Amino acid sequence: MTDPTLAAPRLKGLLHRADTLWPGLLVCALAALAAQFLSDHYGAPAMLMALLMGLSLHFLVEDGERCAPGIGLAARTVLRLGVALLGARISFEVFAQLGLQVVGLIVAALLATMAFGWLAARLLGRGWRLAILTAGSVSICGASAAMAIAAVLPRNDLSERNLSFTVFGVTLLSTVAMVVYPILSNLLGLTDLQSGIFLGGTIHDVAQVVGAGFSVSESVGETATTVKLIRVSLLAPFVLVLTVALRRAGVEDTTADKRPPALPAFVLAFLVLAFVNSLGWLPAVAQATLWALSKWAMLTAIAAVGMKTDLKRILSVPPQSVVLIFLETAFIAAIVLAGVLFLA
Repeated sequence: MTDPTLAAPRLKGLLHRADTLWPGLLVCALAALAAQFLSDHYGAPAMLMALLMGLSLHFLVEDGERCAPGIGLAARTVLRLGVALLGARISFEVFAQLGLQVVGLIVAALLATMAFGWLAARLLGRGWRLAILTAGSVSICGASAAMAIAAVLPRNDLSERNLSFTVFGVTLLSTVAMVVYPILSNLLGLTDLQSGIFLGGTIHDVAQVVGAGFSVSESVGETATTVKLIRVSLLAPFVLVLTVALRRAGVEDTTADKRPPALPAFVLAFLVLAFVNSLGWLPAVAQATLWALSKWAMLTAIAAVGMKTDLKRILSVPPQSVVLIFLETAFIAAIVLAGVLFLA
């Protein structure tokens, strides 16, 4: 039996911890709820709205210790939870549906965009952290990838600013692409299959891929969504390889009390959920529930990231950073489009 003399202080500590965290968590959750409301009723990107609301509430971190601990937890732990639950959406059947050529094209586009981002960042005088963050976000799954990559990158005094800028940039460019790319695919005379691969392989965020694909036709929408899920499934392997590479280079995050694990827990959870779902062991109701929880966790986390970021620092982002993320977006569009035309 548990010793009551030990249980009481432990319970008291947990209650104190909860009392410290709940105001900040509540504020972040309300910001996420408001962002989703704006998205549902006015068509605004939910991620972008959550970030902007967070930026407007930065004073809660600056001026008040009451909300700061909960906001910090949301930006860190809730973020990792949201990324982990993304695995429930992944099934390795999507690889078989489109064949090795299309999967090869998506992987090649990822690798090429990472290399291009690294080179472009050097030429523009930007740091390697920003290069990995922006190129990874552009080539995998937009804001979700940005937050997952930022979770394992070594931190510095520009980390919060760079993450907020990247989320803002990829979400804005993804929204523009949602409108422009279907028109472009129509002008180029792409078939439904080609259009689906192009839209799913180039647009950053899942919601915008769905919007762009189904605005053309149902078959294009289904293909685009499948291709996008292949890109999302590359998130965990990419973060794992990045973590190992940072450790071998001796530049992993040293701000924590202990050395980070070679396989982060949220990446392991992502892979386990994807494996379970691929085996058909995850009921449709559970899959939908976990996907919804992932979406809410990500919205809550991005609101928290916005709250931790000073808007003045976002506005002070050098123009070279804007050019970098734009060039990376244009590059992956060119690579995937060339691949689609070649495969045809």
